[in-house]
Amino acid sequence: MNLHEYQSKEILARFGVSVPRGYPAETVEEAELSAEKLGGTGWVVKSQIHAGGRGAGYFKGREGKEGGVRLCHSREAVKEAASSMLGNILVTKQTGLEGKRVRKVYVEELGSMDREFYLSMLVDRVTSRLVVIASKEGGMSIEEVAAENPAALFRCGVDCATGIMPNHARKLVFALGLEGDAAKDMYPFLKGLYEAFMGIDASLVEINPLVVTKENRLKAMDAKVSLDDNALSRHKDLLLLRDEEEENPKEREASDEELNYIKLDGSIGCMVNGAGLAMATMDTIKLYGGEPANFLDVGGGATKERVAKAFEIILSDEDVRGILVNIFGGIMRCDIIAEGILAAVSKLEIEVPLVVRLEGTNVDKGRKILRDSGLRIFSADDLGDASRKIVAEVEALS
Repeated sequence: MNLHEYQSKEILARFGVSVPRGYPAETVEEAELSAEKLGGTGWVVKSQIHAGGRGAGYFKGREGKEGGVRLCHSREAVKEAASSMLGNILVTKQTGLEGKRVRKVYVEELGSMDREFYLSMLVDRVTSRLVVIASKEGGMSIEEVAAENPAALFRCGVDCATGIMPNHARKLVFALGLEGDAAKDMYPFLKGLYEAFMGIDASLVEINPLVVTKENRLKAMDAKVSLDDNALSRHKDLLLLRDEEEENPKEREASDEELNYIKLDGSIGCMVNGAGLAMATMDTIKLYGGEPANFLDVGGGATKERVAKAFEIILSDEDVRGILVNIFGGIMRCDIIAEGILAAVSKLEIEVPLVVRLEGTNVDKGRKILRDSGLRIFSADDLGDASRKIVAEVEALS
């Protein structure tokens, strides 16, 4: 689950991470009041959407003009910025051309900046540790830095048995070339990030940019926090921060039905049980020249009703021209899946090609149910066979 910038900063501040003061606003009047409460003579007004590149983005109908982050040196400028952002569609490199509607802005004090860096903390699944990533090239997309200048990235593993130690901060100080108070700030700053990461069960905490102020102190000028969905049951308070308006409607509907669904750009819908098998299924489809339209994991204990709902969500995507069902029946019996498939096909009147590969518990019974149905369902013996068949069927429709 992704959080807005203002939510991320509120959480980090609770763990002692230095962030600028600011207030979220849903109306122009609230934005003006926020500037008044902050005081001073300069503010930053930031569009709050779940996407990066806001400052370099543009609002639909106003291409080439100011984007989703504005520097303001008067209350009137704050009012004008909030008015031009709220309710309008912001397009960034991460939103796609459809963009996202801005429903909130964040009014923040305008701080001093001397240097910008990149700093993040995430899970390294290869080493089963947390890893800290830092770069002197702050403010830029880390993907661009990694592609164009991988040597600019510094990585430091953290063992959760010991947590953040002074040597981690010392390595970062040398890597980023910090001195004086900024160097002294690194250990408490990094320790606060780590405690926040562990305390909220995050999957990513990203500070871009991390700045050294003109007073030579560290401060998080932007923040992105992503939470591990599997741990949200332990954090009822964090669930209240969920912004459903920022989520893909189909993905939100699937989540409500305990389905894991992610929309992709291809034409072959996938229904699989198990995340690993789903990834392998998508890879095999691409191997044979097709493009998956989604990731959809129905889970290990799917019912007939959930299978039918999965079909409904897949078919609501107008780009889907064929469906591949790949089920390994361990906890989930193949005959139950077969009955769910027949119920869905009958209810939804599926007209696109449907290839089904079943394996595992009661597989023979499940295959017989499909075979005796009289419906146009293509059976496959293995994943390779299934992928070849669905790609061929979709290509035949072109």
